[in-house]
Amino acid sequence: MPTSPRILAPLLLALVLPAAASAADGNPAKGRRTFAAQCAACHATTADNRITGPALLGVAGRTAGTLDGFAFSDAMKKSALTWDAPTLDKYLAAPTTVVPGTTMALAVPNAATRADLIAFLNTLTPAAPAPPAPAAPAK
Repeated sequence: MPTSPRILAPLLLALVLPAAASAADGNPAKGRRTFAAQCAACHATTADNRITGPALLGVAGRTAGTLDGFAFSDAMKKSALTWDAPTLDKYLAAPTTVVPGTTMALAVPNAATRADLIAFLNTLTPAAPAPPAPAAPAK
């Protein structure tokens, strides 16, 4: 029995849109807990790299494989990925599929958990530099 594209298109959208929207709807507090339980052994939320994983401070918007001081796999260096929410979502769901040869093998299969984790990662921004001190009064 042939299926009409008019029927298939809405069904496909109904399946795809919730997953795409979930990354934007994540809960950073839940993501912090997920990070502590699943990611903190290998990754830091500060500027300090760990032996097993790069620091994730400022990861949002960063080009994959470019953080100074960490020995990334050749696959990650050549991936040309930019860590935005959709890319993080795909990567965290299946790291070795998105970047074959990556050293990160731990996946986060649950879409809601990934959305929470990404929302948390988006909070990891480097502190803005302190404003300059006011000029000393003239004598």
